[in-house]
Amino acid sequence: MLRGLDIRDMLIIDRLELGFEPGLNVLTGETGAGKSILLDSLGFVLGWRGRAELVRQGATQGEVQAWFDLTPDHPARDVLKEAGLPDAGDELILRRINTTDGRKTAWVNDRRCSGQVLRTLAETLVELHGQQDDRGLLNARGHRELLDAYGGLFEERAAVRAAWRAVRAARQERDATAEQLETARSDEEFLRHSLAELESLAPQPGEEADLDSRRRMMQAAERISADIVKARDALGGEGAEGAAGNALRWLEGAAEHAEGQLDAPIAAIGRALVELDDALNGVTRCLEVLEFNPQDLEQAEERLFAIRALARKHGVAPDDLAGLAAHLRSRLDAVESGDTELAARDAELREAQTVYTNAAEKLGAARRGAAAALDRAMTAELAPLKMERAVFTTGITACDPGPDGTDEVAFLVATNPGAPAGPLARIASGGELSRFLLALKVCLTGTESGRTLIFDEIDRGVGGATADAVGRRLANLSHGGQVLVVTHSPQVAALASHHWRVEKNVTDDETLSTVSPLGPDERIDEIARMLSGDTVTQEARAAAQALMTD
Repeated sequence: MLRGLDIRDMLIIDRLELGFEPGLNVLTGETGAGKSILLDSLGFVLGWRGRAELVRQGATQGEVQAWFDLTPDHPARDVLKEAGLPDAGDELILRRINTTDGRKTAWVNDRRCSGQVLRTLAETLVELHGQQDDRGLLNARGHRELLDAYGGLFEERAAVRAAWRAVRAARQERDATAEQLETARSDEEFLRHSLAELESLAPQPGEEADLDSRRRMMQAAERISADIVKARDALGGEGAEGAAGNALRWLEGAAEHAEGQLDAPIAAIGRALVELDDALNGVTRCLEVLEFNPQDLEQAEERLFAIRALARKHGVAPDDLAGLAAHLRSRLDAVESGDTELAARDAELREAQTVYTNAAEKLGAARRGAAAALDRAMTAELAPLKMERAVFTTGITACDPGPDGTDEVAFLVATNPGAPAGPLARIASGGELSRFLLALKVCLTGTESGRTLIFDEIDRGVGGATADAVGRRLANLSHGGQVLVVTHSPQVAALASHHWRVEKNVTDDETLSTVSPLGPDERIDEIARMLSGDTVTQEARAAAQALMTD
């Protein structure tokens, strides 16, 4: 709810502060007094306008500040959160400055923000209706959502949106599967050839290192084997082992006469013989290993080089070739089973599309029912507004499937019997359009909440009983909320909860606009002026009082 507006140096306003209240707030005044300036200024702080010529002549910049009351669940709080702006509790303060060179700066709760954030907030705070309305009811892009809200079709629409998301997910899954299958099929020949190479060679983890070690040993065998043979002979029976054995026998023969002096040497020689035997066995085994067929070296080298070449070909380590074979085998299996998997994804997509189609058809049927109810409600509303011959139709046509179903919705009117129906903005004249918009807003009351409704001279071109009908509908719209009306109609002004008069004054060759709140007696005089013109008679005052008490 709009609670206040502070305007400085905008057009013909030097400084103006207004406080607004719940209910029907009315602004009246002579033509040209500056009523539209208030809406221009409010639109500016909401991000709608920002022309350099809005700045008052002689000033370097213009500034507008507006503050709103927010309920705990007001949608503006979500906008603040998404934009990373502070939530100041029950109050929201907007401020915007416009310089003479057209530069604009905006703040929300004393934090700098962009004009786009202001415009997004404005959609949750204010709804403007007038003869050139292009944001509200004349905007055909919002008619489908308005019809859904009117019919209370929230569950049906939520089901369609969920089904649409499921269709998109199923289609993405199906397309991904098809792409993978196509890629696999294009590589099938390569996969089969590569797998055949790997399976034929059958390399094992660690085999490359083992082959390399064997190859190096065989290459060195001829060079080292002669020395190893010499070492074997030196250790054997004709060498150290034989000599140590002889020494042991000699000492053992002499030990019985040595009174124990030879026990330790005999034991040491025994241990030495054991170690010599171990050494001889190891050297012998080494000679056995070094004994190889030259073909063994050739075969080892061929296999080693084959493993290394295959690893380079596939860009992997030799020890990873076995794992690569398993991976290629799984890719081939995927090719062979791909048709089955793709068929399953196709079936899932068809099922999701069926669910979506059923949900969209259900929503479409509900929309047609809501449209018929809205058309009846509009017919009832148009009669008191002296438009009983006009026809309002909620047109529903087919459109491409989307998250909101398969229906396009547009509000159409025909102002004369037999005339073709068309969009509101193109068919209706200024006065008719105002009444259409008012009737439509009355019918849609309750479908939106939390926003201040602003009507800019929506009663233009009507008077008498029709103007009274307009005023009563505006008053009804303000119950439990806030409506701000710029009007020339005394019948509308008489029904106001709060009334302001806009005046233009010329002092010292400067034209300034002022706005004054009116008390009960002042309201009578203002409404009398609206009835009779510049000369306010007692009869006009009596008529004004009668309007106010009716």
